[in-house]
This record gives sequence, C-alpha cells and structure tokens, in this order.
Amino acid sequence: MGQIKNYVEKFWCIPSKHSELPGFYFDPEKNRYFRLLPGHNNCNPLTREMLETKEQEKKRAKLLVEDEHPNKKAPRTGLNTALLLQRRHLGMLPSSSYCRLVHEVKVSEMKRHKLEVQSSDSNSPNTDNFRLIVADSACEQVFTVNDVSHGGCKYGIMNFRGCRKGSLSVEMCDNLYFTNRKMTSVCWASVTHSDSHVLLCLVGISQTPGCVSLLPASLFSNSNPDQPGMLCSFKISTAWSCAWCLNPQADKTFSTGLSRHVIVTDAVTGRRQTYSTGSDVLTQQFALRAPVLFNGCRSGEIFSIDLRQRGRGRDHSWKTCRFYQDSAVTSVRLLQDENYLLAADMLGKIKLWDVRVKRSVKQYEGHHNEYAYLPLHLSEQEGLLLAVGQDCYTRLWSLRDGHLIRTIPSPHPAGKDSIPNVVFSSQLGGRRGLPGLLMAVQRDLYYYPYNNDYQDWTGPKGQG
Repeated sequence: MGQIKNYVEKFWCIPSKHSELPGFYFDPEKNRYFRLLPGHNNCNPLTREMLETKEQEKKRAKLLVEDEHPNKKAPRTGLNTALLLQRRHLGMLPSSSYCRLVHEVKVSEMKRHKLEVQSSDSNSPNTDNFRLIVADSACEQVFTVNDVSHGGCKYGIMNFRGCRKGSLSVEMCDNLYFTNRKMTSVCWASVTHSDSHVLLCLVGISQTPGCVSLLPASLFSNSNPDQPGMLCSFKISTAWSCAWCLNPQADKTFSTGLSRHVIVTDAVTGRRQTYSTGSDVLTQQFALRAPVLFNGCRSGEIFSIDLRQRGRGRDHSWKTCRFYQDSAVTSVRLLQDENYLLAADMLGKIKLWDVRVKRSVKQYEGHHNEYAYLPLHLSEQEGLLLAVGQDCYTRLWSLRDGHLIRTIPSPHPAGKDSIPNVVFSSQLGGRRGLPGLLMAVQRDLYYYPYNNDYQDWTGPKGQG
C-alpha cells in the first residue's frame, strides 16, 4: 500500500520538488499535475505553449502593478537623487558621472500616461494598430505606419509639441496615405533642409515591382503653403533596409539594402552604384564624418563601404571593415565619435564593437529576440541604450557599463502583432519639448515623462 500511495503522490499531489514529468504539467495554484493533451484533436487543449503564455501574462500583469508603484526599486543599489546631489556637493562625483546617474534615476521613475492624438479628420490614426514609428532628428515629427483591417497599411506624420504647463500634445497631419503594399523600412531624409523628406521602401506585388519613394514631409499637411518639393520613386527590388547620407561628400545620396546587394543611389541624378554582398542586408547606417556606410547582414556579418572607393569587385576588397555577430543582424547604430558601433542580432545579443580593432568590447544582457526585426535606440547624451524585445518588454541599459536600468512591461498582452514601437528623447516636441519615452502599441500611444508632476494635455486651454 505504501508503494501505491507514493505512486499516487508522485503524479497527483505536491512532491517535495516540483520535478518535470514527461507529458504532465504541475499547476502551483491547484497543487497537482495535469496531463498535457495533443493540440490537434481537442477544442481547448492543455498544451505547453498555452501554459507558457498564461505564465508570461501573469508575470506581465504583476510587473505592471510593480511598475506603477511609487517606490520602485532603484536602478542601482542605494542610488537616489538626494544621495547623488550630496556626493556632487562633496566633490565625490564628477559632473559627467552625476549627469549620467541622474538620468538613470529619472528613467527608473518614469510613469505611463496615455496620449490622445488630436486630428481634424474623423478617421483617427489610432483606429488601426501601429506598425512603426520613426522620429525626425528634432523629435518634433514622428512618421507613423498603421496596419489597416482590409490589408496593406496607411502612413502619415504626427506633430508633437511641449506645452508650458508641462504637458505633451500630439496632432495628426491632415493627409494620410494608403497602400496595399508592405512597407519594410523607413528613414528621414534631408533634401532641401533637415528632415524635409521621408524615404520609404515598399515591397512589390503581382506585376508591380518594389520601389523606394522619396516623399516631402509637407505632402502630409494641407496647412503648409509651401510647394511639396522633390517627390520621386525609384524601382528597386524588395529592399530590407534604407539609409540617408548626411555627409556633404555624398550629398543627397541614399542606400538600400537588398537580398545579396547594396544599391547606393544619387536622389537627384538617379545614378547608382551596386555592391554584391553575398547575404541579405537587413540594416544600414551612414557615418556623418565621412561617406562611409555600415551594413548588417542576415549572415551575421557587419561591414562598411567607403563611397569614395571605386572598386566593387566580387573579391569584396571594397569592404573597409568586417566583423561578425553570432546571428542575423537586425540593427546597427554608430556612436558619435564613430569609433564604436552597437549591433543587435536575432539571438538577442547586443554588443558594442570597437570599429578600429574590430573587436567586441561590451555586451548588454537581457534582450530577447528569436526572429523579429527589432531596432536599437540610442540616446548618447543621456548615456542610455533602449531596445524592445520580442517578449514585448522595453529595456533600458546604461551605455557606459551595460547595467540594465529598467524593464518596462507592455500595457497590452504580448503577441507577434503587439510588439511596442518606441522613441526616446530629451526633447520630445522640439527645443521646448519634454524628456521621456514615447511608446506605440496596438492602437494606443503612451508617454513616460521624466517629470513626476506631468499633467495630461487638456486641449487648447491646457497650453496656458
């Protein structure tokens, strides 16, 4: 009888250690094991995937409650504003370290506020899920891409403005444009002035080839009296990535990363240079000090192209710099001195590379990615690195030492179609803007301000 009792306890009661049994799942709430069912012959099967999703959602809900708590855990042990100020007055903390650590404290204290997007059109931009948001260099305008229910997407521009009473207002431009194509990449382009245009990569469908379109930002607003300006489209097979060059030696030049090719195009003359890469180019960024293009590939290779060199042979001798991540590279970001480059891949690895010696010098732990195209966000002035993971958590690290400062859970349940898109800036809304994090997830737009006394915008009266 003792053997039978032990056998029953092993399968249906709480063992001393909740060991994993093949084909069974232990529910800690009900204190018993349940048999896992195959998913193909049951209307509501108990599968391991469903159970993992349930546990992840419980964790997210718990973290959301903790995240709203007024006394959250400090980003570093014993770190708070009063202590930092005291150490600064005593001369124990250099000015640069003080500013960096204050930013860490401010980031750890940010709280979520929902933003309402103002629009003159009843066709509100937040009736469809956000797919992408990309801010201009001044963070006054954000280009948005939204999925539409009947397929394809719509795109437009949101204007941000910081108000005197410490609130942030958001207004959608008058004109929204629709396309039945998939948009793979977007970047701002400076043609007539800073961020005057938007560069879009569209996938080809049926008999229509893929293209890259250069659209003036003024095209999206009826209130702008200026002429639309330069508007053109280039037929290019499906592009994974694009980048605009700001170096005067390659004025009005943009690049597109394709399957096994890079095409560099002069936007005025249409003249092209084609480079055969051997792998899909998923992400690109131009350097500012020299006309050098950095590329991240599906193979894990990161390489640069100096546009001043003429050779484009198959021996790849034109690659001025080459090193490798462990998996497909989803994002590359150059630091201001252009000696260091951040790269993220589909294994969730984020590394800081010294371009001069082609060696990884730092790694940022905690990012989660398995197959998604997820960008990095760099705020070098504040010493912060941001990334949204495939698990829908937004993580912020100290750029200097790789310390994970904060993990922000998504306001919505995790899913493939609900990975947040974010923008971080010390001046959201331009020169008089507010510091903080902008997050777009599903149909909603959220703002995480530095200021704990932030007030939600209440319309024209709230402008004071």
